[in-house]
Amino acid sequence: MKYQITPCLWFDGNAEEAARFYISVFKNSKINGITYYGKEGFEVHNQPEGTVLTVEFEINGQTFTALNGGPEFRFNESVSFQVYCDTQQEIDYYWDTLTADGGEESYCGWLKDKYGLSWQIVPAIFTDLMKDPVKAERVMKAFMQMRKLDVEKLINA
Repeated sequence: MKYQITPCLWFDGNAEEAARFYISVFKNSKINGITYYGKEGFEVHNQPEGTVLTVEFEINGQTFTALNGGPEFRFNESVSFQVYCDTQQEIDYYWDTLTADGGEESYCGWLKDKYGLSWQIVPAIFTDLMKDPVKAERVMKAFMQMRKLDVEKLINA
């Protein structure tokens, strides 16, 4: 058994759909297993026997659990996943794919996907640009005005 931190993402009936969406977006991804609600605990969870309970999936070696927990909780921006990209094409791909079909753009490389989960689509070079005290202020000024990040504009800031 792997002893690692595994994010558990709470969904309202669409955990399997979401997990399949995420593995379609990211290369090197897969479903590792699905569990189902049984008869036990029905008076608490109110889910019919055979309904998907959890989906364990993996993105680039990171394990996630998608849980059909019900309508009580929703995602918010206090938790997001960062995707570091080497090229503008990668940024465009993740941005366009994750905002499609009801996703929502925000500022500074942040977005919400159609399930409401927040992502940050970031050029891998961004951290190095911010470490340069000469460039950092100009990079921050450019960065704060963008929705989807533009690598060339950040480098040239």
